[in-house]
Amino acid sequence: MFDCNFMNILITGGAGFIGSAVIRYLINETDHKILNVDKLTYAGNLESLATIANNSRYHFCQADISDQAHITQLFKQFQPDTVMHLAAESHVDRSISSSAEFIQTNIVGTFQLLEISRHYWENLPEEKQHLFRFHHISTDEVYGDLSDLSSELFTESTPYAPSSPYSASKASSDHLVRAWHRTYGLPVIITNCSNNYGPYHFPEKLIPLTILNALQGKKLPLYGNGEQIRDWLYVEDHARALYQVVTKAKAGSTYNIGGHNEQKNIDVVKNICTLLDELAPNKTLGIKSYKDLITFVPDRPGHDVRYAIDASKIKQELGWEPEENFQSGLRKTVLWYLNNQDWVNHILTGEYQKWIQQQYHPQ
Repeated sequence: MFDCNFMNILITGGAGFIGSAVIRYLINETDHKILNVDKLTYAGNLESLATIANNSRYHFCQADISDQAHITQLFKQFQPDTVMHLAAESHVDRSISSSAEFIQTNIVGTFQLLEISRHYWENLPEEKQHLFRFHHISTDEVYGDLSDLSSELFTESTPYAPSSPYSASKASSDHLVRAWHRTYGLPVIITNCSNNYGPYHFPEKLIPLTILNALQGKKLPLYGNGEQIRDWLYVEDHARALYQVVTKAKAGSTYNIGGHNEQKNIDVVKNICTLLDELAPNKTLGIKSYKDLITFVPDRPGHDVRYAIDASKIKQELGWEPEENFQSGLRKTVLWYLNNQDWVNHILTGEYQKWIQQQYHPQ
């Protein structure tokens, strides 16, 4: 009989922010064997896995999920019991300025992975077929946005209405995954999460960007009036949720994963500044508070107003809820960046440095 306590789990995008958190959790908290398949684009960073890199249950292969031959070979060699698909192009601003990579990775790449998984699954022994799962990790941005005056929340039955090339590409991949379940019977699960934050976050996103810009005395850019609302989910809470889903959820199910932490962008930035004033006061910038660095820049096209997740289903059915509130998670995040400057310095080079200069340093 197949023992689900000792699975081979193939994770795509495992060098990314969420993927690396999932792998650290699985290696530290379970006995499963992990194959990390990552193309290592600009946001992929193996240093985020340095603490577990030498574990005998962890293996890494640099590969593109769109490379059918290579991925098929990896399936044959590793014999996964579960696939957790996190590989994606994920930055909205980048998708607006250059959408082709998002279509290729998020749609075509997901198609290739589904087809490889389907053919692999169809040839498994019956007991392994029954337990196999293809877990597709997606975003709440596929739902579009909500009114800032509304009490409405995104549920698993909320219609899709993506606003950006990024969210449209993720919505497309979600639809493909559901179609492969309906048409071919592939045992899939989909999760849609709210905004993640925490340690090892690539510094193009709001929270790490704000922390690092502030420490360097640079302006803290906010789109529009900063009133956009997001639900924030601590990445280690998300990793726990994904493991609960992949080991307990029924095939064909969908779960929304949120942090119960709706915050305006302006308040997020102000809270970071308050923490930095306490933890890393800087008397050389000629400012009283890091809040003096806040500046407003023209809003991006199609900017969603509000995201808010109803995560009651995953709590009721699988027993998961977040452990961190926004205050505790944000403090941990700021402290991590303050204490891991080597990781930060290694990230802030090359393509990222050029892009960030263009996008986020308003004059």
